[in-house]
Amino acid sequence: MTGRESAREILILVADTGTFTELPYPHRDSTPDGPLRWPGYDASRARAAERTGESESVVCGTATVEGTRAVLIAFEFGFLGGSLGERTGDRLEAAFTYAREHRLPVVPLVATGGSRMQEGMVALTQLQRVARQSALTREAGLPQIAVLRDPTTGGGWATLGAGADVVLALPGAQIGFAGSRVRPSDADPAAYTAEAQVAAGSADTVVPPGELRGTLGGWLRLLTDGTTAPPEPAPVPEALGTVPGLPASGWDAVRRARAADRPRAERYLDAYFTYRLAISGDRCGGTDPDGMLCGFGEHRGRTVAYAAQTGAATRPAGYRTATRLIRLADRLGIPVLTLVDTPGAANDAEAERQGAGAAIAELFGAVATARTPLTTLVIGEGGSGGALALAAPGRTWAVPDSYFSVIAPELAAAILKRPPAQVPETAGQLRIRPQDVAELGLIRTRDGRTP
Repeated sequence: MTGRESAREILILVADTGTFTELPYPHRDSTPDGPLRWPGYDASRARAAERTGESESVVCGTATVEGTRAVLIAFEFGFLGGSLGERTGDRLEAAFTYAREHRLPVVPLVATGGSRMQEGMVALTQLQRVARQSALTREAGLPQIAVLRDPTTGGGWATLGAGADVVLALPGAQIGFAGSRVRPSDADPAAYTAEAQVAAGSADTVVPPGELRGTLGGWLRLLTDGTTAPPEPAPVPEALGTVPGLPASGWDAVRRARAADRPRAERYLDAYFTYRLAISGDRCGGTDPDGMLCGFGEHRGRTVAYAAQTGAATRPAGYRTATRLIRLADRLGIPVLTLVDTPGAANDAEAERQGAGAAIAELFGAVATARTPLTTLVIGEGGSGGALALAAPGRTWAVPDSYFSVIAPELAAAILKRPPAQVPETAGQLRIRPQDVAELGLIRTRDGRTP
């Protein structure tokens, strides 16, 4: 693939063979040379049509992708740079309307330079139409998965691209709000790439063309598994620790939770899911790959969303990514599994500048208001509000190799002005062992025992 595939070529790449059916397009009478009577505009459109074989900059239809039916919107960059005009807006609105009427997910395959200059503000206001259609589709509980091609810039990126639930990008694609002709002359071109957008948390992953159909099909299968009825809660994972019995003391619980060989999130996720795909980024410029793992997977034949702390201090971007995940799962009717494992929220100066308090507050709110059921398992350290924010009230369990505390024992001792030698005693007084927290009625047990 060249990276500048036509609309038909990208449809062949992602759709199952022979399944694409083009939608009927609305008819619009127009004045000569368009709404602004731009000299030569009709001739430009005629040349674009002759060159591409298309009559507009988008091709819309339905197809199956790895067996899941969806509405596909493929941009034709060869038609006036894939720009959005009034007729483009007509087609996009019709495609989203069809998706809602037939309960289908929407997949924009974006390659655009932005709004069409020859239609001026009429073209620019198509972004409002697109944004409304996307919002209505979101409210209808239907997923939107965007594929960013080369280039994806301007309003197409700021609506169909960045506004999607999951954002996939082709390697090396030029992606950014500012196109190459309108950026500052000294702008770093590396900042306007697919890889840079993933690093900045604005896209989820880069997918090679040969893997696009499989990845897109996987996402469609996972995100269309929800139901309008209240979903069943995700089952609690089995404990994977190898140390028998419950911790004898509070400090023993801390040491077991901090043991280097204690199972972490990746092992729990691998054991729980037969197949999973990750989302990445908080859509605010940040990622936290070392502190929070988020995504969707298959467990016993159905989709479960997951947000899992990794044992490190969780950064603001990690909390915001978890919030994004829970809200998406809630809208799609998919149950959520959260794994708690952090000594606490990152508390360095940079974390404060990145809005740690606000990020944690947003996650508390998302957990508190979620209609879809959440299931939580504490698999290691449960340090303070940075851990509690990810825990489901009334549906939290804990493994024997864990603790749950108002704060780490060392910090509690420091706050109470106790010497370091009293840290183990402080841990015991805090009653942080799994069995202690269960006796306090704050976590659930199986048959009177922790999982």
